[in-house]
Amino acid sequence: MTDDHDGVPELLAAWAFGALQPADEKAVPAHLADCESCAAEAERLRETVRLLDVSPGTSTGSGSPATAARNGSGAVSQNGSAAGVTDTESPGGSVDASVGGGPAGADGVLALALALRSRPALPRVAAHAAPYAAAVAGLRALLREVDGHGPWGTPVVHDWDVRDTVGHLIAADEQLAVRLGLQTHTPPSRTAEDTPWEEAWNTRTADVIAYERTRDPEETVAAWSARAAALLATPEARDPERAAHATTLMGVRLPVSDHFVVRAFETWIHTDDIGRALGLAVPPLPDAHLWRLVRLAVRILGMALGPTAPPVLFAVTGGESSTEWVLGSEDEAVRGELVLDAVDFCLLVGGRYTPDEIPRGTAGDEAVVRDVLERAAALSWL
Repeated sequence: MTDDHDGVPELLAAWAFGALQPADEKAVPAHLADCESCAAEAERLRETVRLLDVSPGTSTGSGSPATAARNGSGAVSQNGSAAGVTDTESPGGSVDASVGGGPAGADGVLALALALRSRPALPRVAAHAAPYAAAVAGLRALLREVDGHGPWGTPVVHDWDVRDTVGHLIAADEQLAVRLGLQTHTPPSRTAEDTPWEEAWNTRTADVIAYERTRDPEETVAAWSARAAALLATPEARDPERAAHATTLMGVRLPVSDHFVVRAFETWIHTDDIGRALGLAVPPLPDAHLWRLVRLAVRILGMALGPTAPPVLFAVTGGESSTEWVLGSEDEAVRGELVLDAVDFCLLVGGRYTPDEIPRGTAGDEAVVRDVLERAAALSWL
């Protein structure tokens, strides 16, 4: 552990739960005393833990911002705005809204909190792989709660139940895993090298899910967990230089480091899917991880729009942060302005919001703003 931020963000959740390893119990507090950004995030996580640690039967709020929006309830706060963008009310922002009990109430939230506290320390990885490591740890903790809060056959998303969703993640992780030298999962893949990625993606998911349905759910979880651990043990997960080389997966050429962020994105989305299906609220992403997801999604959205699209000033807000980008042509004046909450934007890209229902602030040409929203929604493969 050093004072230059190395490894500390990955340990803040463990610090908040009082679950640091002995080797880190002195080093982390010493770093927090000198680092304002880590100290602020640590206090936010500690407040999250305080809100999670409630007595059975106590109401803890209305679910995550996305859940509140889908249910038409929950706290709202004024969305931040870029210059000239109309303020609109949207869910989110406050800690209690983002960690509330949802349908499960306090018992479900407390059970998940205890599971998170007992999970093993996150593997030591480079910053680009930290969001994936945290997402994997969160899903592991959530899956330990399945038997107590609903059967493995509980419908989750698409036509998948809980076990199927984990099986899909085995297939989804496989492209990066094989590219980094790991073995394919059983059964052998039956897609050719030149198969369009969408077809290959769907075929592989169907084959792996069909195979996993012949096994006990615990075996499926063990297989996914082992594959995730192997990915996080690759040199590319620990060495930024090795992760800087680009490779094409799912039709997009990105550095391997960004493909680790994509894996974090999908694991987080499906963790939220499973949590909602079981009535368990999933704790929010740490800000540092959330903004890695946001920045990557904005880059991919910019690539999808292309350099000749009518320019839109796009602002993403979350907590006390706000970042702006101009999407589209750099040779024209901005024709529209759009403001989205960070979590809502990720859920839009992840296919959990439609362009019509996502809370937003807009100004200018509604048609060009609508095009940005539709392109963002079209990015979803989840």
